[in-house]
Amino acid sequence: MDMTIDPIRAARAYLLGVAEPPAPALSMFVEALGPVEAAARVKAGEVPDPVRDETSARSARDHVEADLENAAAAGARLVIPEDDEWPGWPLLALHNACGRGLRWAGPPLALWVRGPVALDDGLQRAVSVIGARAATSYGEHVASEFGYGLAEAGATVVSGAAYGIDGAAHRGALGAEGTTVAVLGCGVDVRYPAAHSRLLDRIADTGAVISEYPPGTPPAKHRFLVRNRLIAALSAGTVVVEAGVRSGARNTASTAAALGKVVLAVPGPIGSAMSLGCHELLRLGAATVVCSVPEILEAVGQVGADLVTPREKPKRSTDGLGDQALRVHEALKTRGGLSPEQVSSASGVPLSRVRALLPELELTGLAARGEEGWCRLRS
Repeated sequence: MDMTIDPIRAARAYLLGVAEPPAPALSMFVEALGPVEAAARVKAGEVPDPVRDETSARSARDHVEADLENAAAAGARLVIPEDDEWPGWPLLALHNACGRGLRWAGPPLALWVRGPVALDDGLQRAVSVIGARAATSYGEHVASEFGYGLAEAGATVVSGAAYGIDGAAHRGALGAEGTTVAVLGCGVDVRYPAAHSRLLDRIADTGAVISEYPPGTPPAKHRFLVRNRLIAALSAGTVVVEAGVRSGARNTASTAAALGKVVLAVPGPIGSAMSLGCHELLRLGAATVVCSVPEILEAVGQVGADLVTPREKPKRSTDGLGDQALRVHEALKTRGGLSPEQVSSASGVPLSRVRALLPELELTGLAARGEEGWCRLRS
């Protein structure tokens, strides 16, 4: 390693290049010894077998200086747990899950970041919006509306920059001039998917593009599954807009649930293959149904904050009528008239009570007395 670089930063950069995330044994090794000592032992091969299994294939790789230079050329930086901006609170969920034996939940050793947002501030109030790549127009519309509304409310929108729902959520947040964060399964300087090059640049202009993988690392299927744990961990809750029964979005939702995060799902047409995953999450009780931005904010916000204002129910002219008055009103006809005796028979209300209620209904504009008898004015 080039020791002109901060030793701790250099050690973590080295370890990021040595182990393919998640590397739970290496994470615990670093926590026990510190990054500098752990990196030295990995390089010398003086490590326990579980750590050796995660690092031996690349332990001779020491591209720290090149990785940092390539990152700087791309406008990126390496954020480490020792930095003030490290998002320690949201990532604590991974640390705790890893401690419970969930190997897939190994916390990141550091993060490559392209963009001006300080992670601790930007992720203080964040929501992940995810879903199918092959999204329907309905799904993309919902994701865009959610992204816009969340950003307008001051929340950071986290997603994976993929086609479909991810891209729509990012664009919605950008449309509101809010903050959005993209988590990649490749290097932060790799433009993938290629058609989202401009979108990634826009995200990096005002938000952040994040990855555990060193600059230049190509995309791979397993890396996208691994990065899903970061999408789930970096926010207070995950909203699944559309998802197949077996999909990356469903995987992220399951990950979020395992981390103790809020999981929300958007219902869709029962015949849509892209909504089957959401409906399955709801059927199993693994997610809560959500239909609006205020509902999302209420679910992921602090207790007592961001409460949804109850929707005002439409008022009827008969609201406030007692049971007998309502039965008398319903017994009346809009055409023709009925005698009090006929109203009593139709409503089952005693005649004496009917004779008292009919004038009351007339005073409130709900009934009228004509030549043929009593009739209903409004329903």
